[in-house]
Amino acid sequence: SSMYASVNSGYLYGVSGPIHYGLWGALMILFIYPFGRRIRKVAPQAHTLAEVMYARHGRSSQLMLAGSNILGSVISLTSNFIAGGALIAMLSPFSFGQGIVVIAAGVLLYTLWSGFRASVLTDFAQVLAMLGAVVVIVPSMFFFLGGVELFTSGAENLTAQQQSFFSSDAFLNQGAPYIAAVLAYAIGNQTIAQRLFAVREDLIKPTFITATVGYGATIIGIGMVGVLALYAGIEPVGGDPNNLLPQVAAEYLPGVLVALFFIMIIGSLSSTADSDLAAMSSIAMSDMYGQGLRGKGKVPNPRTMLLVGRITMILATAAALVFANIRFNILDLLVFVGALWGALVFPVIASFYWKKVTNSAFTVAVLAALAVFLPTRFGLVPDTGMAPFVIEALAVVGVGVVLGLMVFGFLGLRPALVVGAIAAVASAPFVFGFLRDYDTLTASLVAYAVSTLVCWGMSVRSSMEFDFATIASRTRDYDTPEAAGAAGPAVAGDAEPGDAEPGAASEPGREVGVRSGDGVDDDDDGPVRV
Repeated sequence: SSMYASVNSGYLYGVSGPIHYGLWGALMILFIYPFGRRIRKVAPQAHTLAEVMYARHGRSSQLMLAGSNILGSVISLTSNFIAGGALIAMLSPFSFGQGIVVIAAGVLLYTLWSGFRASVLTDFAQVLAMLGAVVVIVPSMFFFLGGVELFTSGAENLTAQQQSFFSSDAFLNQGAPYIAAVLAYAIGNQTIAQRLFAVREDLIKPTFITATVGYGATIIGIGMVGVLALYAGIEPVGGDPNNLLPQVAAEYLPGVLVALFFIMIIGSLSSTADSDLAAMSSIAMSDMYGQGLRGKGKVPNPRTMLLVGRITMILATAAALVFANIRFNILDLLVFVGALWGALVFPVIASFYWKKVTNSAFTVAVLAALAVFLPTRFGLVPDTGMAPFVIEALAVVGVGVVLGLMVFGFLGLRPALVVGAIAAVASAPFVFGFLRDYDTLTASLVAYAVSTLVCWGMSVRSSMEFDFATIASRTRDYDTPEAAGAAGPAVAGDAEPGDAEPGAASEPGREVGVRSGDGVDDDDDGPVRV
């Protein structure tokens, strides 16, 4: 879906559109690295971020993060089904509806069988496909659309904003919301977290740096198809920009390259879709079934846990099929979910570093941020009175929070505070009286600001002094009595009623037990592994 979204961005915003989409998307991967190292240090054997939030806070924080992860994964799954349906409808006799059913059935069947293993293998295939698209498909499209002469003959089809590398329209509608979503995707996306927990700790840095460069280059490259289509004056079939990429391929590429293009795109979207299914099964297995029993001192049954994961995959696929039939714009979907996750970023990050953050502070901060984000995003805030100024003041704070958190991950607290303060002050003259016209960007910044202010305000005077060393013993195997005994929430007074007290930790070096998204070829007596 990132390929489709980048092409859409290129078609809508011109030459700077794919750059904004690919560059900030690549930075999302890069910013996982510093926070990922901290997460792995605190919880080396965790399965999901929500599981860590249970060990840190309690049940409500866990379910809030897990719920947002599931919502985001369903939206991502929907966008990939839409991409697959558009491709099949354009390149075959099948309709869009038949296409999404075929894609959904294929991805679901092999993911049910192989789980996270399949996701890893298709990730490798996706990398090859994206590189192939940039090296072979995009230059071929450029050649068949007219080559260098296209930039002269088709210039009249672009506005001044679309021709500019520094388009303010592209920045405010695409770039800035995606900058704000950089940290949100890193924190709120379980498909990212499951890779973080799967990679060897000493390989986190090179892995994510390589992914940053590779993703940015390929997504920007494939997005240029949208720019070429704009220069060529091509109108998307049915006015739907989701059709643009397969439409250009079908009309301007020879048969051999069309077949290659079809295989590459199907492989790429399948990779992302199976990652979403594995992520949701991980959450259901770990945070709903496994944690529910482990919190009561019981040992989950591995077979039941796997069944829960597979049922979750089936239900998620059905839900995504329903939403895919509505045919949302893929770019809008991805930007929306990134902005939505902004409500979680500060509470989650602070929970890994600051001893004073409480369960109530986490929960209230996220709920308050969502309560302000949703009406702002959908233009329900009145344009008169003090409301617009309050929203813009929060957006100014949000600018400081976003840039401050980015700096914090690499340089620490003091530089982050300095950069955040300077960014907020410098942006204020440009925000007041202006930003209210850009609902997506404003809503994203407001979500950051509200969650940060509420979480900090409720935590700063807290008497809690949390011991981060205890998290590791509470995020271990699911199928051992020792793990069940060590599974209580962080502090009894800050946990949900009915949560078990912390108990004894598993022995160091013990084999990892039930892990999420596994396949079918395991026996009940041995540990279930990824």
